[in-house]
Amino acid sequence: MNQALFTYIEHCPTPYQAVAHTAALLREAGAAELGEQNAWRLEPGKTYYVTRNGSSLIAFRLPEAAEFPGFLMTAAHCDSPCFKLREDAEAESGGYVQLSAEKYGGMLCASWMDRPLSAAGRVLVRTDAGVESRLCDLREPVALIPNVAIHMNRKANDGMAYNAAVDLQPLYGLGGSKGSFRTRIAEAVGADEADVLASDLFLYNPQPGVQWGELISAPRLDDLQCAFASLTAFLRADPGENAVVYCLFDNEEVGSETKQGAASTFLRDVLERISAALGGTAETLRRQIAGSFLVSCDNAHAVHPNHPEYGDKTHPVRLNGGVVLKHNAAQRYTTDAVSGAVFRSVCAAAGVPVQDYVNRPDIAGGSTLGNIANTQVSLNTADIGLGQLAMHSAFETAGAADTAYLVRALKAFFETPLRMERDGVYRLA
Repeated sequence: MNQALFTYIEHCPTPYQAVAHTAALLREAGAAELGEQNAWRLEPGKTYYVTRNGSSLIAFRLPEAAEFPGFLMTAAHCDSPCFKLREDAEAESGGYVQLSAEKYGGMLCASWMDRPLSAAGRVLVRTDAGVESRLCDLREPVALIPNVAIHMNRKANDGMAYNAAVDLQPLYGLGGSKGSFRTRIAEAVGADEADVLASDLFLYNPQPGVQWGELISAPRLDDLQCAFASLTAFLRADPGENAVVYCLFDNEEVGSETKQGAASTFLRDVLERISAALGGTAETLRRQIAGSFLVSCDNAHAVHPNHPEYGDKTHPVRLNGGVVLKHNAAQRYTTDAVSGAVFRSVCAAAGVPVQDYVNRPDIAGGSTLGNIANTQVSLNTADIGLGQLAMHSAFETAGAADTAYLVRALKAFFETPLRMERDGVYRLA
């Protein structure tokens, strides 16, 4: 299971590659592609997917009956903290060529230092017919952010406040290399330099994942571990009476408030079009959404071996301890008593252990997809994840047994004949 996870991560250096690779796996499994710009003609029992911006994707499998109780949905995200390159990124400084970059998301900056980095994303190219988006992944190391030697900065080990404009600009090469990065990008997408119009390119850690004993380490575990596990569960699940939906969103690390993020209309648009294509009315859709359930999948903080004090001592999360239900009084995580009970019951039936995560009351936590998606589609939602260390590092660590736990739990969720009989009352069998 973990080797398959590592392979998935290697194919997904940016959201653009993640969506393309996920779409390819869906097509291999028989899914048909839809376009938002086209009319949808759907058949019961079939699997479909649609993308937005080339960086978010929603797949769904319809039950055999045109009328069904609701949607069973999972949501994960495919973006991770990294460095976004600016247009015309090459800049000369002191005999060096640097790549002008901005931080994307809240990263652990120190983990990105002195590490070979590659570049990937999308490039917009002029064609005879107009403009075309092409994927680009250089795969090999092309840049590095060098530390200042301890001899020159004696306080480096006393804590470092990184200035993104000074300390975190990537080194590309020596003075004679200016212009070669743009040439490399054009060659990678099979275009003349003059036809390269724009790009969304990111620096990423190309280091492959590794299992070491009971643990795994890899780049982008947050949140590709959940993206992979929920996709695997979606593809393996047997059909049931509900429609099942797999969501893969971009831009979670920067707030989700984009046309392709969880705060966008993407999910709502897809659900509305499914219902309409099957002959449903507005009333039909409202009833289906009311009877639906969302599992928001994003990793959780495990107890740190050197700093257990950062975790809440009443709810320690252990690596290889199974799926984590995340709770927050301010609803930054959307799990409540109802959604927690439903998902805990699903896990119990599947033989999957469940842990609970809460922030220390005096330490602010982050939020994730569940509460954001609920602003567009209101439904019962459980926020879950897998325990990990060093979240938002360039190389993160998790438990070797946990990916399989999550696959088993979400497969069981997709197969559960879940039906809301009345508010707060669910039938699961």
